[in-house]
Amino acid sequence: MALTKISSVFLICLFGLYSQTAKSQFCGCSPILCCSQHGFCGTSDVYCGSGCRSGPCRTSRDPVDKIVTQKFFDGIINQARNGCAGKRFYTRESFLKAANATFDFTDTVTRLEIAAMFAHFTHETEHFCNIEEVNGTSRDYCDESNRQYPCARGKGYYGRGPIQLAWNFMYGACGVDLKLDLLGQPELVGSNSTVSFETGLWFWMNSVRPVLKEGFGATIRAINGVECSGGNSSAVSARTGYYRDYCRQLGVDPGADITC
Repeated sequence: MALTKISSVFLICLFGLYSQTAKSQFCGCSPILCCSQHGFCGTSDVYCGSGCRSGPCRTSRDPVDKIVTQKFFDGIINQARNGCAGKRFYTRESFLKAANATFDFTDTVTRLEIAAMFAHFTHETEHFCNIEEVNGTSRDYCDESNRQYPCARGKGYYGRGPIQLAWNFMYGACGVDLKLDLLGQPELVGSNSTVSFETGLWFWMNSVRPVLKEGFGATIRAINGVECSGGNSSAVSARTGYYRDYCRQLGVDPGADITC
């Protein structure tokens, strides 16, 4: 009987020690690290993929407003030079409003995707400084051979918005999906901040998100393939720099194939 009691006490103590060890393993990681299903800390898919217990798990979904905080947004736009039109135009609220109205974006977005998206937003607009393409009015973005979305007389389809939507066929297709006459009123993208973000999200969902799984480099090709062909290596470096920075801020591993 005495031996049995000693054994019981030993087993209880051992279980308690194991519980504390497990608790320490599962809950003791740095906030920027993932706790794997086996209780170890790291940043690769082994830790952040299937079975991830806590941290910036790639399988977890956070509400978009919890990812794009005011601090995160301000950290970008506050770097824009003084006097920028975009500083009075782009807001976190208009982004969130657009995100909540755009397809299934808010139901499926991850921190990694936000890091990639805002890296491109930052580069395309110079930290949300530019609403429209610099010297865009001097360029002809009318594809007259496109019969589905013919150019409206006197309208310019130069780059506007956080991803710089351009060309009549892009404005036309985007307008159909957003139920807006962007072919007849392309200036809406540069005058309404929510519409502006909606067009950026439209392009992202249709042309960029499908290749996101291939790495950040693939998203650069989707937005501006010329840069990846040696046309502007400094732009590639800028985009990847922003991406790494935002991944760090959001506590996610940038992954492989970052450049193109």
